[in-house]
Amino acid sequence: MLPLLLAVMALMLGTGPSSAAGTDWWTPTARPTPDSRINVTGEPFKGTNSQGEVQGFVDAHNHLFSNEAFGGRLICGKVFSTSGIADALKDCPEHYPDGTFAVFDYITHGGDGKHDPVGYPTFKDWPAYDSMTHQANYYAWIERAWRGGQRVLVNDLVTNGVICSVYFFKDRSCDEMTSIRLQAKLTYQLQDFIDAQYGGTGKGWFRIVTDSAQAREVIKAGKLAVVLGVETSEPFGCKQILDIAQCSKADIDKGLDELYDLGVRSMFLCHKFDNALCGVRFDEHGLGTAINVGQFLSTGTFWQTEKCTTAMHDNPIGGATATNATEELPEGTELPTYASDAQCNKRGLTALGDYAVRGMMKRKMMLEIDHMGVKAAGQAMDIFESESYPGVLSSHSWMDLNWTERVYGLGGFIAQYMHSSEEFVAEAARTDALRTKYNKGYGYGTDYNGIGDHPAPRGTDTGTTVTYPFTSVDGGSVIDRQTTGSRTWDINTDGAAHVGLVPDWIQDIRRVGGADAVGDLFRGAESYLDTWGASETHKAGVNLAKGVSATASSSESNPFTSYQPGRAVDGDPGSRWASDWSDDQWLQLDLGSTNLVKRVTLDWEKAFGRSYRIELSTDGTTWQTAWSTTVGDGGLDTAQFAGVPARYVRVHGLDRGTDWGYSLHEVGVFSS
Repeated sequence: MLPLLLAVMALMLGTGPSSAAGTDWWTPTARPTPDSRINVTGEPFKGTNSQGEVQGFVDAHNHLFSNEAFGGRLICGKVFSTSGIADALKDCPEHYPDGTFAVFDYITHGGDGKHDPVGYPTFKDWPAYDSMTHQANYYAWIERAWRGGQRVLVNDLVTNGVICSVYFFKDRSCDEMTSIRLQAKLTYQLQDFIDAQYGGTGKGWFRIVTDSAQAREVIKAGKLAVVLGVETSEPFGCKQILDIAQCSKADIDKGLDELYDLGVRSMFLCHKFDNALCGVRFDEHGLGTAINVGQFLSTGTFWQTEKCTTAMHDNPIGGATATNATEELPEGTELPTYASDAQCNKRGLTALGDYAVRGMMKRKMMLEIDHMGVKAAGQAMDIFESESYPGVLSSHSWMDLNWTERVYGLGGFIAQYMHSSEEFVAEAARTDALRTKYNKGYGYGTDYNGIGDHPAPRGTDTGTTVTYPFTSVDGGSVIDRQTTGSRTWDINTDGAAHVGLVPDWIQDIRRVGGADAVGDLFRGAESYLDTWGASETHKAGVNLAKGVSATASSSESNPFTSYQPGRAVDGDPGSRWASDWSDDQWLQLDLGSTNLVKRVTLDWEKAFGRSYRIELSTDGTTWQTAWSTTVGDGGLDTAQFAGVPARYVRVHGLDRGTDWGYSLHEVGVFSS
């Protein structure tokens, strides 16, 4: 019966049986005809290494279905079609006959936007490394990336309501959550589409996973683990208008629950526009100007900057110049100017953003900090550090590199944007010592269909030319030039035109940087799953300080409220201890018995300590300094140190950060 069933399925799909049907598990028994070639031979690697670790590359940031975003006509072509490749890989209607109305092409790329709109079978002008508006994620090209060694793919569901609203061509609503739901649905349909080629449910290589254990089993079986993420500007309707939030805590809970039920396990809380949750990391130059205008049109506010208080900074916007986008501003509205010495977004993590971060942590989800301004990202990591929560991701080089050790220290994962091989190798080298220190693998974020350029051709006379065919990094497959229709791509002359050329790009990295340059990449799957798994198993520590006896050097006198020391350990974030307005003040806690103390969290009021110590004692008389700082900046601080037995914990303020005293909403003491 099975051969008959497969034959019937093949007829229904318009396909014929593969010549290798029934012999190679990685070869479909019913691939659509015609279709793209894969041009990879050899069995995909399975199992684990000698240490029991999974292996393989991680694309930590891709947008498979953004052709359904932005109103549905910005990215042309589909990831798959039940009507076949000719239907999937065709241009948008308005691009015919010569690309004259490919408006977004010439807005983002310059020139007149003209191009040959014909996709399959000739592909004269697209996909291309510098085309931002044509499908680069056709499913068979993803298959080639998998065959070349990739084992994790993060599909970020993406859209932007403002881009949708101002773009000339659209065929659906601009509501962001409607688009996110559709893209999730199509990801599951793609899984079904591929399963059908392999004989039924669960048999294909494209496997959507919702926990790290499931992902490990998929990778051990030699298949591709697909994780759903979200990257959108106003999630859950959480936009701000004139700095007034348009969502509530109930909206956030409802939205997070819905996304979790869809299978989403990682997300950005802000992207491009400041919203009701957090401030963004700016875009630069003319694109930054256009996005700033878009923010104003959506929210009524432009970006606001301030001087940075640390070495970290957002992308500079002081040199932003007027573009055609400024013509969209209401009459009499001018683009602000920005001081060159004020390059940090004034908006950080809002109270609702704090609630959303904690909501993600409660649901064991991972937070993407790329696109967060450094102020917001720092505050989000403050929260994670206070709870020892590892689930932080930087997936495509939008994080200030100075955060690298902090992310790794938490247990997080970092991937670099798909830069040219030379740039990728150079940036990887800058953080190589930290990956060695924290035993971390590395990833890449291709950001295909994400409105960004990709590695350009390097030519054939560079001395490090990729020669075809070549052997995969694992050594088990042979990879030749990739052909779809009548077009054959070569990484040397075509650049990274589509996702199927990822194996070729990795070979280019190997040629430029040597075998060591791809070693950390091949450990990426294990490292990504380590972060995810640690997030899933995280348990909130027991606060040893809650409700304990507290004393202080002084307490500010107020006839209307109490600022006594016990207010810092009463579990109420709205109350606080406050000292007199002078230095050398302390707050002392008696835990009641000796405990191993490893972590102390301090939730400062506006009156914070710039220089202070965490002191520990077993008898309340002899003290040792466990941790200290001279650069405290207020907010939520976490002091972590090797475990010390102590019954008494003292926060000893030496230098105030303001003219007021020292004031703490809550102090937490933890053994983990």
